Amino acid sequence: MHDRAVTGSSDSGSSGNALGVTPALAAHNLSRRYGDFQALAPTDLAVQPGELVVVTGPNGSGKTTLLLCLSGLLPPSTGMVRVSGYDLYDDEPEAKRRLAFVPDVPRFYASLSVWEHIQFIALAHEVTGYEEKAGHLLHELGLWRARHLFPHALSRGMRLKLALLLALVRPCTVLLLDEPTSALDPESMTLLQEKLSALSAGGAAILLTTHDTAFAASVAATKQWRVEDGRLILA
Repeated sequence: MHDRAVTGSSDSGSSGNALGVTPALAAHNLSRRYGDFQALAPTDLAVQPGELVVVTGPNGSGKTTLLLCLSGLLPPSTGMVRVSGYDLYDDEPEAKRRLAFVPDVPRFYASLSVWEHIQFIALAHEVTGYEEKAGHLLHELGLWRARHLFPHALSRGMRLKLALLLALVRPCTVLLLDEPTSALDPESMTLLQEKLSALSAGGAAILLTTHDTAFAASVAATKQWRVEDGRLILA
């Protein structure tokens, strides 16, 4: 059973703050074990609306485990996660409605085309008039000519671009991205930086992981954290 207790703190990396503002994303005592292996040590963190947090660290350090636990895709061994004040487990529908996650290796429905994936996400999140925005994103990401293709026909880079598009076409207050530049070309990386800056300026809380130090330095990050041996170091 998860420990869902919440504690407040004035530290910017903890699950609360002195001003009483509800963080867009908060975690308390979040950890993950695989048997005797501690993949993620007990962690407290908070990301405020409008913050863009970059988490660096080498491969295998625990970055992906952290994001999987924060997204709800991997149940933590201990701890709680809140999205805009909603418990990710007790209030899952409300929390997930506000949370978008772009994994390092995105998965898609084999029987849906690129455009049908967009329609599915838009309908699931009750987005009206999405066609114009989706068309613009398809052109920006170089996916317009591939809009009627199925996932198996897409390259790894195109699949990552589709995952980014699906996160951008719907509303969210929290955006998680795991190694979002791992298969992007330079032009798409620049576009991603612009989109992240615009989302942050619009009030979205963004947390992304990367081991690409050049990209980490180029992003207009509010904070930079680091994961080493399963321990999150709050800078």
